[in-house]
Amino acid sequence: MNNFEFINPARIIFGNKPYGRIESLLKEMNVHSLMMIHTNSAVRLGIYDEIKEICSRLEIGFCSQDGIRSNPEIQLVRNIIDTARANNVDFLLAVGGGSVIDTAKAAAMGISYDGDVWDFFTGKAVPEKVLPIGAVSTIPASGSESSTATILSNGIHKIGYEDEKLIPKFAVLDPEFTVSLPPYLTATGISDILSHLMERFFTNTEHVDTTDYLIIGAAKSLLINGERVMKDPSDYDSRAEIQWLATIAHNNSLDTGRETDWASHRVEHELSAQYGINHGEGMAVVMLAYLRYVAQHHSEKTAQLAEQLFGIERGDKTSGEMTLEMAGVLEKYYKMLGLKTTLAEMGIDDKDFEDMADRATSNGTSTVGHYYPLDKEKFIDVLRLAL
Repeated sequence: MNNFEFINPARIIFGNKPYGRIESLLKEMNVHSLMMIHTNSAVRLGIYDEIKEICSRLEIGFCSQDGIRSNPEIQLVRNIIDTARANNVDFLLAVGGGSVIDTAKAAAMGISYDGDVWDFFTGKAVPEKVLPIGAVSTIPASGSESSTATILSNGIHKIGYEDEKLIPKFAVLDPEFTVSLPPYLTATGISDILSHLMERFFTNTEHVDTTDYLIIGAAKSLLINGERVMKDPSDYDSRAEIQWLATIAHNNSLDTGRETDWASHRVEHELSAQYGINHGEGMAVVMLAYLRYVAQHHSEKTAQLAEQLFGIERGDKTSGEMTLEMAGVLEKYYKMLGLKTTLAEMGIDDKDFEDMADRATSNGTSTVGHYYPLDKEKFIDVLRLAL
């Protein structure tokens, strides 16, 4: 196990009717001007009106920005920064899924910065001051509500940035907010959560039994409750399990003591930047391709996952054969969720593969991932297996 330091100060408010706690926290933090960043679901679920009323009672200034889309782009963040400055905003409240929370995190870095917020994503600057934010998660998926990360696009470049100052001050997780989610968004969220768990499991670090079994247990719960909620979308208990799993999968507690992978995410980020596909569905496609690739090259850890999560017995099978069998089982699970599992199903061919690989690997001068690092050619090989 590697040495590590772990911190996650996000206050989790889990369960129904969280507004009293939100009000007390805004009062404790002495918020004077709040900006809500949200999707239409905040209005539909009544969250918008509740927060506006809280601000009125506490005499907190209120403004908002809606229209946040998947794969958020930098220009909207710039607009939010301008609005926040004009209203002397001192607190951002993100209501929605990962794209909304990531947008708020990026804006929180830029409001007190004299330069362009994209500087943080390109490594030209490090944030000295980040505006405090809170999150109300309505789509269990990204885990951004308690993570150190934000991911943003400036068009064709989709880049992540991490800093512990980006961890929200509080995160509201009310499973009732997720009951009315369309099946597709429920499914893509499950896929995203599973990918966060698997990316952490793929490691070359030895003697990490504790986090190995924590990841396996979380993934097993996700597989079980994911199937239940697809059969019965009104199943509150399964919704609650998935909501908490989304946070656990990405709050960095499962990273402790181990080097994690993230090759699959880097591949998918290029796909969603290039084609605007949903990240969770993209991860289903890429994860299958990645497993089939490492089955040929570096399969001992993936074989362990096949055995301990999916019950695939080793017998006289090689690690690669076990990994391929796991990919087949996982493909059936993704299809049960109603997700596409190939790029061909998305209407994507190989014409942009080299450009994507060039962007991801800095024109072939770097690699992505840690478990089995992908150079430019290997990156393209994974994409080909996704067709």
